[in-house]
Amino acid sequence: MPLGALRPTPLVEQAIDRLREQITAGEWPVGTRLPGETSLAQALGVGRSTVREALRALAGAGLVRARQGAGVFVIATEPEENWSVQLLRAAVVDVYEVRMMVEVEAVQLAAARRTDADLTAIEAALAGRAEASGGSDAQFVDADIALHAAVVAAAHNPVLTALFTEFVPALRQGLIDLVRLLDLRRGDPADGADGSDPAQGADGAAGHAALVAAVARGDAAAAGRALRDELERTLSQLQSVGP
Repeated sequence: MPLGALRPTPLVEQAIDRLREQITAGEWPVGTRLPGETSLAQALGVGRSTVREALRALAGAGLVRARQGAGVFVIATEPEENWSVQLLRAAVVDVYEVRMMVEVEAVQLAAARRTDADLTAIEAALAGRAEASGGSDAQFVDADIALHAAVVAAAHNPVLTALFTEFVPALRQGLIDLVRLLDLRRGDPADGADGSDPAQGADGAAGHAALVAAVARGDAAAAGRALRDELERTLSQLQSVGP
């Protein structure tokens, strides 16, 4: 299978794809030393810097490894799954359990660290969630996630923010399906989301308002309790409908 010259753009992505195809197709078996950068660059019709970036990406995917003074060798024919892919493949209940651990800590930090600008953003997101209650299930879930994201951002910890961002794709569809399956948003407002807490309302508006109020007054303990109660209710619902 000849490599062949690449199209003009985007060169690095094309180089990654072309080299990965050669590896996964078995053209370069495990243990094989790849041609040098110059040879690969000529075969692909790109510069050595493009080849270097492509090899770096393939190394990050666990397909190749550079050996000092010896070259770059194939070490696997299938790429390792990154964190995002693992989350997408995981059961939504498992992801939600970890989300609880991360987000409850984040909201307590947010209550202690939030700025006036953070509070403005959080209150706007709470209002957006209320407005979305009249929209589609997807719009409602997206607005709910946006509120939680605003609270996590107020913790001013980039690692927590990144973790929450990674959870979102794995959770979003599961939550949309849950809302549709249990008809959570169209129940009697006098009933709780899980039938056990009438104060919450069908869409958990009261619980979210309590969460925002706790963050606003800087009460970390109350904010943590409010969020844990909300997430535990949702987790219980997820567990009740199964995978």
